[in-house]
Amino acid sequence: MRILGILAAVACFQLGVWACEPNQAQNGCKIYGNSCSCGYGCKTEYIYRTRRSCLNALRERSSNICSRTPCIRGICTQTIQDPGFTCKCEGTGYYGKRCERICPATAIPGTFFPHECIVI
Repeated sequence: MRILGILAAVACFQLGVWACEPNQAQNGCKIYGNSCSCGYGCKTEYIYRTRRSCLNALRERSSNICSRTPCIRGICTQTIQDPGFTCKCEGTGYYGKRCERICPATAIPGTFFPHECIVI
């Protein structure tokens, strides 16, 4: 039974490598969560050749507030003013600091109608 388990593990490893195009498997590193994971796999997945280059990319990613996806919808842009980002909500059907509020269906006289909700 133990040998069967080992054979299954080897087969799964081989299938993972065989999922790559010919000559597209390599030793390398990838960002996995909040750390770098190094191993053998497809070049498209293990894109960093060294652990150092992976750690540098991870450090840069953590310094970019938009990599934390603060915008629920829309496009995040880093800014120097607090809170360090702005969300562009135009064309999403939402507005708000994080594009979290749904646009009203019609304008109600005397109330605020967000410019992000205007469809031209």
